[in-house]
Amino acid sequence: MIAQIPMPTATTHPIEISVVAPVYNEELCIEEFMRRTDAALRATGLSHEIVIVSDGSTDATDRLLREGAARYPALRAILLARNIGQCGALYAGIQHARGRVIVVTDGDLQHKPEDIIVLYTKLQEGFTLVSGNRAGRKESLLTKRIPSRIANWLLRQVTGCEIRDMGGFKALDGDMARSLRLRPGHHRLLPALVHMRGGSTAELWIECQERFAGKSHYGLSRSFDVIFDVLMLGFQASFKARPLYLFGRIGVMLLLVDCIVMPWLLWEKFAHGVDMGTRPPFLVAIMFFLSALFVLAIGFVLELLTDANNAIGASKPYVVRERIDGQG
Repeated sequence: MIAQIPMPTATTHPIEISVVAPVYNEELCIEEFMRRTDAALRATGLSHEIVIVSDGSTDATDRLLREGAARYPALRAILLARNIGQCGALYAGIQHARGRVIVVTDGDLQHKPEDIIVLYTKLQEGFTLVSGNRAGRKESLLTKRIPSRIANWLLRQVTGCEIRDMGGFKALDGDMARSLRLRPGHHRLLPALVHMRGGSTAELWIECQERFAGKSHYGLSRSFDVIFDVLMLGFQASFKARPLYLFGRIGVMLLLVDCIVMPWLLWEKFAHGVDMGTRPPFLVAIMFFLSALFVLAIGFVLELLTDANNAIGASKPYVVRERIDGQG
């Protein structure tokens, strides 16, 4: 059954749907990806573009993209000067995308291009982001699916976002997507980031297929990176990206312990003549006092660094070597 496509509301965006796909050394998949994605988008009847970002590919991917630009007028290829990672390539693609709606996908065809319209239709119900929950994943249980479930559970607990599959196939509001300042690793956290910004999220089941060709560029080691990403996002969610809130509280707690221990030691000293200089509680109190000063100093320094980072936040983490627009 063909999905009913709601008519888009009036918008200043020249493009209705932008499909953004970061790729790295996908010469075996890129031809089929361009063909199927172009066909799926033309079938919608909506204005569209395909933004493929080659993340410093060293195989024939760039050449195939140049050739594809002559056959697919909607194609816009962004060739980066060097390999900066999936998140940096995705960020570059989103910033170059002009669509009112941006669909994020992979270039290995594990996500069916024919499902783009399914995500788009769900988004029109008023959501900021719609996530495709991958059903029937064929990847390794030990190295991919179990770590993914653990990471998704942690993200739900830390951020309060109820999306069960944070990575992969997504459709989101274009303006929200372009406003996100993605840091390395954030491509796995898009629903949580949108949720933390106040956006509404939803998910639906989509079919996850095996890779069309080639092999995955990720292994078990990525799971450790995800854990650190979750911890950092939890820090930001809990303390509003203000380091002083966290380190300030730790420093105050240490000082409170000092305020309890030191008066007691002084009372023992002057009321009962008990020497305090060699007692373990005195040494602990001194250690806590110095630690409190150190932690508070770290909080102030990180606060200043955060301000400086925000001031220079307009700088982009990627360099475009070449941009290729489709001809037609």
